[in-house]
Amino acid sequence: MAPAPQRAGESEHAPSVPAAQHVASGPWPQGISRHATMRISDVLAALGGEFPAVSHSKLRFLEEQGLVTPVRTPAGYRQYSPADVERLRYVLRQQRDRYLPLKVIGEQLAELDAGRGTHALTPHLAAKDGEVARNAADGPLTVDDVARRADVDVDFVTDLVDGGVLGPHGSGHLEAGAVEVVRIAAALAEHGIDARHLRSFRQAADRQVDVVEQVAAPWRSQRSASARAKAGTVAAEVGELCAQLHTAFVRGGVERLGD
Repeated sequence: MAPAPQRAGESEHAPSVPAAQHVASGPWPQGISRHATMRISDVLAALGGEFPAVSHSKLRFLEEQGLVTPVRTPAGYRQYSPADVERLRYVLRQQRDRYLPLKVIGEQLAELDAGRGTHALTPHLAAKDGEVARNAADGPLTVDDVARRADVDVDFVTDLVDGGVLGPHGSGHLEAGAVEVVRIAAALAEHGIDARHLRSFRQAADRQVDVVEQVAAPWRSQRSASARAKAGTVAAEVGELCAQLHTAFVRGGVERLGD
């Protein structure tokens, strides 16, 4: 059998390079199909189990930010590849689990595209798709529901409501996160901290929420779906930063108590 023709400029004695040693090229993630055949509805179905709040507007917003680039059909419809879906999954996890701003996530993706960095995540349930997280199994909660789930007496929850620590919605049901608040309040009660003390915590948190609302207001006032998605993202990021700042203040003050 005749030897294979030699490419121009190739030495016949050049050592072969194993495929595993070739540097991956192209946008991250490498090794996943970039054949774009998935419609937006297919992408939502693929991501919906892990990110129930993801929407058409969210995907369009992430595209506008340059974090994913679906192809367009001649008719103008977006089509995504499996690699695009994994890229979206990375963005949504970084938002949800680490509250990272989109600018930072974009920088991380640029590092991954260049073959640097890591995509390991630190699990931390905080938000879904830039919106405040809620347990999907939780519907509207009554005082009795919260008391049962937090394993406390109904009177304890009622005292928190009467003391202004928990705020019911117009429907009379308690707000999202009430179970977690009650569990923490019950632990603090063992140290003699009751609803009277916790009222100041609630007032401080409400003031922080007011600040977050002001920051997100320019986008919330707009009608476009993209602007509403941006408002949710900004609110989640700023809200987490406020919470981190509050925690830093408390920890710093407690450390001084030991001086």
